[in-house]
Amino acid sequence: MKYGICNISSIPIRKEPAESSEMRTELLFGEHFKILELTERWAKIKLAFDGYEGWIDRKIIQALTESEFESINNSSCFITNQQINKVQNLTNNIEFLIGGGSSLPNFDAKTKSFNLGEEKYKLLSEFFKTDKSDLRKGIIDFATKYINCSYLWGGRNPFGIDCSGLSQISYKVFGINILRDASQQVTHGKIIEFIDDAKPADLAFFDNADGLITHVGLILDKNHIIHSSGKVRIDKIDHQGIFNEERQIYTHKLRIIKNIID
Repeated sequence: MKYGICNISSIPIRKEPAESSEMRTELLFGEHFKILELTERWAKIKLAFDGYEGWIDRKIIQALTESEFESINNSSCFITNQQINKVQNLTNNIEFLIGGGSSLPNFDAKTKSFNLGEEKYKLLSEFFKTDKSDLRKGIIDFATKYINCSYLWGGRNPFGIDCSGLSQISYKVFGINILRDASQQVTHGKIIEFIDDAKPADLAFFDNADGLITHVGLILDKNHIIHSSGKVRIDKIDHQGIFNEERQIYTHKLRIIKNIID
């Protein structure tokens, strides 16, 4: 077994091969991966989407052949653009929910059907074709669907998401692949010198006392940002950083703003 795909709503990817280990990120439905190492219970994997590595429980792996893996690599995937979606496994007729940003390989828009390896599925939810004519508006509209979603370290789903998970998934829906962590995402794009020059969906990065990038959010306008901190929320932003009006304090110190789109 060298390749696999996520055929359930999500799978936690852990730092070490143990249930008690920190969740570093999540596999979303339809995301495929290489298997780097196998133990009796665990598998170390590398995501095809962003190159992230970690450990998952091997018993929930849906295996792929090398040709199936490469076929997904070389084909287009429909990325779910609703916050919550329902799919049906046509092999066993089980229906279940998947989150936004899930991947549906070789999706047939007419029949709403697709395959994960040898398994056949159907999207039961209504869907709309992602409008990429105004990327900035689309990305922000998608991100705001997650308002009040709980913050979850390593989360990428509608019921628990971290700051860089929100930015990554919001961009993924519109065909823009960025890395997983805030410290990695800051390597993308072009620097915006002044906050007054920032546009909607630009990414703002924030550092800690040691100068390390630890937080990211999406610019809404020159005065507001959407980000995941405690929950997905909208706060004020200026050249100093994020200002929480409820607490009347700056919660994050602005380091840099990057334009990922243009």
